[in-house]
Amino acid sequence: MILSCHHISKSFLENPILSDVTFHLEKGDKAAIVGVNGAGKSTLLKIMIGELSPDEGTVSFQRDTTWGYLAQNQNLSTDNTIYDELLTVRKDIVEMEKRIALDEQLMAKLVGDELNKVVEEYNDLLEKFQNENGFAYKGEITGVLRGLGFADEEFGQKINTLSGGQKTRVALAKLLLEKPDIIMLDEPTNHLDIGSIRWLETYLSNYRGTVLIVSHDRYFLDRCVTKIIEIENTHATLFPGNYSWYAERRKAMREEAWHQYLNNQAEIRHQEEVIEKLKQFNREKSIKRAESREKLLSRTERVEKPIELRDDMHLILKPCIRSGRDVMEVRHLSKSFDNKHLFTDISFDIKRGEHVAIIGNNGTGKSTLLKIIIEQLAADEGNIHFGTNVHLGYYDQEHHVLHENNTLFEEIADEHPDMTNTEIRSLLAQFLFTGEDVFKYIRDLSGGEKGRVSLAKLMLSEANFLILDEPTNHLDMVSKEVLENALNSYEGTVLYVSHDRYFINHTASRILSLTKRLLIDYPGSGTEDIPEKYIGNYDFYLQKSAEVEQTLIDQDIRRIEDDGYHYTSDVFGNEAGGHAEDGGLSEGAAPDKNGGIPSSGINHIQPSGDGNLDWQKQKEIQAAQRKIQNALRKCEERINELELRNSAIDEEMARPENGTDIAKLGKLQKEKDANDEELSGLYEQWEELQS
Repeated sequence: MILSCHHISKSFLENPILSDVTFHLEKGDKAAIVGVNGAGKSTLLKIMIGELSPDEGTVSFQRDTTWGYLAQNQNLSTDNTIYDELLTVRKDIVEMEKRIALDEQLMAKLVGDELNKVVEEYNDLLEKFQNENGFAYKGEITGVLRGLGFADEEFGQKINTLSGGQKTRVALAKLLLEKPDIIMLDEPTNHLDIGSIRWLETYLSNYRGTVLIVSHDRYFLDRCVTKIIEIENTHATLFPGNYSWYAERRKAMREEAWHQYLNNQAEIRHQEEVIEKLKQFNREKSIKRAESREKLLSRTERVEKPIELRDDMHLILKPCIRSGRDVMEVRHLSKSFDNKHLFTDISFDIKRGEHVAIIGNNGTGKSTLLKIIIEQLAADEGNIHFGTNVHLGYYDQEHHVLHENNTLFEEIADEHPDMTNTEIRSLLAQFLFTGEDVFKYIRDLSGGEKGRVSLAKLMLSEANFLILDEPTNHLDMVSKEVLENALNSYEGTVLYVSHDRYFINHTASRILSLTKRLLIDYPGSGTEDIPEKYIGNYDFYLQKSAEVEQTLIDQDIRRIEDDGYHYTSDVFGNEAGGHAEDGGLSEGAAPDKNGGIPSSGINHIQPSGDGNLDWQKQKEIQAAQRKIQNALRKCEERINELELRNSAIDEEMARPENGTDIAKLGKLQKEKDANDEELSGLYEQWEELQS
């Protein structure tokens, strides 16, 4: 047991947040804390690290345990560059490297005993340097930075010039490089794009230490964790398994609890009716029987009414009118800001009833594309044409459509003066704003509360074409499910940007992947950005994207052969930072001496001396890379399979009915031991393949 919480309780202004919270984590556990906004998840993490004191209870760590914590927002303040800031994590290795270099210089000058002394020190340092993976530390730093979405040219940016989201990514990178025994992360995916999230979930899934995460990203939790700690109504309940298993189990438990409660209530009402009837007979015998039943009823166990899930946000999206079949045509759209090129020659169509998700790396221009569509920004080139009877509704991730100095009531009343006070209050109540809440100022609301107000305004718009920019940001899991259900029953057309893969998987019928493709590098060429179309949800996209990526590589090679130019061709078909299953950058990939990306991550075609390229050799390299990628994917799938099976075994062994079945327990333990042994080898295999 590496971490345990014993009977933790915490209140703020007599408002209980946590009550008698008790659980423990073992070494190597991957766990998540889930619950609605305000349930106390971040409070619990802060109590664990000592930032807050509990009113009651204790937190215990195993002796000599190291831990690292990532808060939702970071306030790093330093003149260091991004790369230099990460070097501070390995300052002991850097100093050792300097000392080794100094000893090498001394050995060239000294003789006799002095030389022997330096040689002895040198050998000791070199052994220690090697044991602490000193030869790979630069590549490790570079790999983590790329994995979290930093481009090579950003490594030299100073921390003080970064945005809040970038600072959070730097802090996360430092924490991962420190490799503490326990990693505690509060909403780590908030500032990551899909490629970086996928890289992080692979990293955490294979991390040898213990991981504890607070997150609303359900797809991320499905891939990362094998235990769920649910906080509801101030209490905590531990569930083995990933998020999907927990959701199914929790739903079944709620249904069973309501069934027991309703049956109990029905039986009590029946007995009360019989007692009342017996009393009405007003005979000595019947009165005695009534009294006897009353005594029995007083001893009857009363089942407590189950806690109602807070899913009463009512979001119903109805278009005011049916649009034409062709909703929108985008032709040859281009956009740049100063010298920063976002996209060129973007063209696509949207048909009535489609639910289209745009995905891509940070900085590819997804939100900019939406703003051009709604005419908040002007395109440099190209045009957009809307079909007949198209009425737009827009949801902004920064909630700029809200007026900070309005109260909630004024926000609705100003745009819908025909609504009565009662109608406005009723609407806001549907989005969980009741009583005096309606007079709160927009500026005082949390991100999740602003999201609910924006959704309320979206519902009132009665638009038949919804444009949504990161609609699930700041929403808790229950609110996300409400939005998913509303979109799935919506008869209009939807175009949205999101990095929430679970949300995409449940709402998208088509995906546009906006990825930067540097096709060729010779005078007069440029960067060509195109959206790649996938008919299907996110899981379907994952299956097809690797095939598309390889096709693009082959097309580039053929084009190089036809053109006869000598240049380097980089194909960025995968999300930034890469992912093993998609042929992305390995964890330890480092820049080459010219600052480029090594062949371990991206295909490079170099000129030969006589102007001819060894294409057969290039194809052999690509085949080897694909073989490694496939091996990685299979390794990760087997790791996930064994970890889920071990969770199921733990649950089976914990069941009371199996407590005395020694034979069954022995069989289960034997299976788990075999799984653990196989997992140990798989973890080593994964690390070797990654490097």
